[in-house]
Amino acid sequence: MMTHTHLQSTHTYLQLQGLWLPLITPFANGRLDETSLRRLVKHYLTQPVDGFIMAATTGEGLTLDERETEKLVRITADEVAQSGQAIPVYLGVSGSYTDRVVRYIKNTTYWPIDGYLISCPYYTKPSQTGLVQHFTALAASTNRPIVIYNIPYRTGVNLANEAMLQLAELQNIIGVKDCCAIPEQSFELMQNKPVGFQVMTGEDAFLYRALTNGADGGILASAHILTGTIANIRNKLAAGDLVGAKADWAALEHLPELLFAEPSPSPIKHWLWRAGLIESPEVRLPMVPVSADLAKCIDEEMKRHST
Repeated sequence: MMTHTHLQSTHTYLQLQGLWLPLITPFANGRLDETSLRRLVKHYLTQPVDGFIMAATTGEGLTLDERETEKLVRITADEVAQSGQAIPVYLGVSGSYTDRVVRYIKNTTYWPIDGYLISCPYYTKPSQTGLVQHFTALAASTNRPIVIYNIPYRTGVNLANEAMLQLAELQNIIGVKDCCAIPEQSFELMQNKPVGFQVMTGEDAFLYRALTNGADGGILASAHILTGTIANIRNKLAAGDLVGAKADWAALEHLPELLFAEPSPSPIKHWLWRAGLIESPEVRLPMVPVSADLAKCIDEEMKRHST
């Protein structure tokens, strides 16, 4: 087996930009649906996706055991390798006991992943000093790159910019998935971030605003749908086509509201199921399938985009 060395990971550091997909995990009859997973990965490898995040929130990572998670990343990495594309595969990680998260990361040493997306500890609400020490310990446990996931409305704690910039000085903490939901904090971070530290928005509904304020890209669940259109918004902004980018955003800015009308990833799974990309819209409790009313709305939206 080969481990990822620091030099191997350096190439990945440069790719934290553009559009990253936190891939859903397809299930059938309570088990990982490997056939649908391969179909999904093959499909998105034909789309303008710059990276995959596996077993994160959208991937229902908290419902997966370690064996399932390893199988998930091995299948995905295999499809990426067969495609010949240099698209990084990151693993979503969470936990509120630092030593346990360190052990988990070390258990993944031989997994075919390129880095980690790690959320702030949930429920315990540590201090800023505690958060810095937590992520410093995690960074010391691996030579793979780490992206911090700051989402206080899920975890109960907000990693403030002073602490974030302190962590950004660590060599393998390369960026943040920013869901702080405080526009002033996000803007200040984008203005003050050091070279080599990337800010990726995770707020689907505020993609356009984040990009125009200086975000390096997005890690977006809604990118499962109309992937090319979402990617083009950033591309047009980069090319100076503000009118085109704004028009593209206006055409789909209602999409996040639809896809998050009920707890994610159920609406996305319904869309992908209706599109024939997965065999079942099945989710694991406590998630439940979409309501009949939302299913109807999604089906109608799909018809509009197919004409």
